[in-house]
Formats: sequence, C-alpha cells, structure tokens
Amino acid sequence: MLSNVAVIATEGGNPFELGVLCEAFGLDRTAHGVPRLEFDVCTPTPGQVRTSMGFDLSIDLGLERAAEADLVCIPAFQFSQRAPDALLQVLQDTVARGARVLSVCSGAFVLGQAGLLDGRDCTTHWMYTDELQAQFPGASVVPEVLYVDEDPVITAAGSAAGLDACLHVWRKEFGGRVASMVARRMVVPPQREGGQAQYIARPVPDCTAETLGPLLTWITENIAEDHSVEELARRAHMSPRTFARRFRAETGSTPHAWVTNQRVIVAEELLVATDSAIEQIASEVGFGNAAIMRQHFSRVRGISPQGYRQSFSCPA
Repeated sequence: MLSNVAVIATEGGNPFELGVLCEAFGLDRTAHGVPRLEFDVCTPTPGQVRTSMGFDLSIDLGLERAAEADLVCIPAFQFSQRAPDALLQVLQDTVARGARVLSVCSGAFVLGQAGLLDGRDCTTHWMYTDELQAQFPGASVVPEVLYVDEDPVITAAGSAAGLDACLHVWRKEFGGRVASMVARRMVVPPQREGGQAQYIARPVPDCTAETLGPLLTWITENIAEDHSVEELARRAHMSPRTFARRFRAETGSTPHAWVTNQRVIVAEELLVATDSAIEQIASEVGFGNAAIMRQHFSRVRGISPQGYRQSFSCPA
C-alpha cells in the first residue's frame, strides 16, 4: 500500500510539474478521509536548485530520501542533458526493490537514461514523443495517451496530464472514492476521457504501408462519410474485430472515439473561421445534426459549440 512518496527536483526543472506532484501527493487531506502520505522533495545536490523559470528552490534533502519511498517521482527535465549518475542509480534501485517510479512530461527522459523504458510502453508531452523514441529505441512510445501505467514504471504526458497519472495512482491504491476526493480538492475531473492527441492539430500518423495511416488520412479528408467500424474495417480489408484491435493498438483509442475527436477538431476550425450555422457545421463534419454535435462536442471539450465560438472567434 502506498504510504511514502519522494519527488526528485533537478537543476533546470520546470516548477509547474514539480507543483503538480506536490499538490497531488503532498497535501494533508485526512479531514476528508484521504490517507496521509509521507512526502518530501529531494535533489541530487541539496541546497539551491535553479528552476527553468529563473528562480531557485531551497531543498535540504538528498537522494537518500528516495531510498525509503514507495513511489519516486520525476518532474519535467532538461532532456538535452544527462541526469546525474547517482539519480539514475536511485531510480534503478527503486524499481529493483519493487517500488514505483512516475515521470511527468519530459521527466520520462530521465527514466530512459536509467534504462527503465526499454521493453515498456511509455509516453511524454506530444512535442517530445519523437525525440523520446529516437533517444530510446528500445522503448515503445505511445503519443496519443495522457499516461501509461507499465507497473512499476508510470509515465505521464505534458503538465496537467501529470494530475491524471497521479489520480490514477490514488485510484489504483485506495479506490475510486479516495481518488474522487483528491480530484475534488484539486477541482479537476477524477478521470478525463480522451488523450493528448486531441491537443495536436490533425493528429494523423505517418502513412506507411504497415500502418493504418492511409486510412486515417482518408477519414480526415472525408470526415462526413460513414465511419462505422464495419465500414472502416471493409476499407482496411479486415474483419471488424481485427480492425478494432489493430486500431486501438496503433492509435490508443477506439475507432468511434478517434473519429469523434477528429470531427470535433474540424468543427472547432469551422466554428472559428466561418459564420456557418451550427446545424450546417454538424452536417459537414459528420455529426448529422446540431443536437448530436452538441452532445459530443461538450463531452470532449467541456464547452458547447456556441460557447466555443464565442470564446475563440476573433472579433470582426
């Protein structure tokens, strides 16, 4: 059972991701029925630690603090640098003794330098997924997701996705009620749907013969067409069951969720760039009518199509 968490701050690290980990695991929420965790921030060289934002943190504890933790966390890291050998050894020792490690954003590069991503699925911020795969070819980088749990190695995508991964740990260790209370205190959803692909403009994979890339490109270019699993499977010359399994393996999502996100992306563009009626946009992107578009758009984006238009359209 999780009871002890250590976060390792590094020189040049991002303070936001550090704050995410402190917020998720460091607060005393016992008044709300949440177990209290032993929590500390430590660093390879105690003293003044410079952040990427230009201010210093004063950290008294060294890496020996991490040796007693059930969970050792790495916030964002300057991945053009190599982490100190002592830090890499601590991470290796953590996994070897059966404890967990968790990275947020580019902190995944530290786990890679420690050899902990080899043979594992993992993720990082969508801007860095190609670089992570290039630096650590033995890893299997999944760019579309908010986090990956390859116990005992957990990797989260950028910034706020760190909260999703932390809530996943709370849920895994203490159940949904505790995770929901932690989320409520942080004023975030207990579990978000979708993945970081929704934050990338037109997230279509490279179109190679060995992937579904050509089909995904066709979907985005013909977004209003029938994109049922049966129809897409027919186009891919697969059975619906095989197609659905292959689709999830390549995109990290179901066909329905992926197509819905694509339709929302195109709808966003039309809402901002045109004066077309929402009913017309719904038809153009394949939702059929405004009511269905409103339902899916609001679920994916947390705002109605009309609200999105009002918030993001440039004044004439």
